[in-house]
Amino acid sequence: MASNLQNKIFIIVAIAIALVILSFASTFVIPEGRQAVITQFGKPIRSVNEAGLHFKLPFIQEVRRIDLRILSWDGFPNQIPTKDKKYIEVDTTARWKIVDPLKFIQTVQDERGARSRLDAILDGITRDVISNHNLVEAVRNSNQILEIIENRNKATKAAQQEGVFNEQEEFIGEIESIQIGREKLSELIIEKARQELVPLGIQLIDVQLKRISYEDSVQQKVYGRMISERERIAERIRSYGKGEKAKIEGKTQKDLQTIESEAYRKVQQVRGNAEAEAISVYAKALSQDPSFYRFIRSLEAYDKLPKDTKLLLSSESKFWKVFKSGNSN
Repeated sequence: MASNLQNKIFIIVAIAIALVILSFASTFVIPEGRQAVITQFGKPIRSVNEAGLHFKLPFIQEVRRIDLRILSWDGFPNQIPTKDKKYIEVDTTARWKIVDPLKFIQTVQDERGARSRLDAILDGITRDVISNHNLVEAVRNSNQILEIIENRNKATKAAQQEGVFNEQEEFIGEIESIQIGREKLSELIIEKARQELVPLGIQLIDVQLKRISYEDSVQQKVYGRMISERERIAERIRSYGKGEKAKIEGKTQKDLQTIESEAYRKVQQVRGNAEAEAISVYAKALSQDPSFYRFIRSLEAYDKLPKDTKLLLSSESKFWKVFKSGNSN
């Protein structure tokens, strides 16, 4: 009896252990943000996208969990020639997600294989799109800068016509207008890449041109052009300053001549009035006593003679009569 009881207990325990093992082998859990592909003998047969507890055939089916979240991709900086023969270094980034796990497992196997395919597809399409457009299309998104420069140039010309210096000097160089722009280029890359990624079970969300830098030789040319533009603007400002200096000096000279002319006119007017008053005084004095006036004038003339002056006068000279008689008659 004891032996039969032990056998029954052993069988029950064995069955319980087998059931536990069977339950673990036939169930699996998918956490949030993950999805799974059920493979049978290594062949994908179905996908599970909902989180929670799920069932599978024990022992002959396996579960491969795949990320359901949005994933990021960063490309390697590539040197690309643009349509206008300028070499630039382009660094791109993208976001993608796995939308068809079965196709994903069948084509690229895992995320490492997917990133390898993304490297080839996105780098190649980015190179094709950039090389088919001018550099300016990859740098700017709009022509707003042209409108700003046009308005600034109008303000500068108006200020110059009014004789006012405008610090926002008129732009001298030329800026090329764009037809597509940076965002449109990204959209072209996305459109072409999506078509190639659909068979892989991958959805491309977006692609961004993260960084664009000039190749060294092009960079030196750009810097040289910038320096040349700044020098031209500086020379224009200096020329404007010289012109303003000439205007100020000319105005100063004109004002000085006006002041001197006005002063000379006033001096002559004062002098003329004084002489007229003096003549009037002399005339009054002469009319009162002409002989005394002649006597005083003769004394003034004597006084103006230098010292040690010798005069040779006729006895009939009026100059001599004052010494002779003190009377000019």
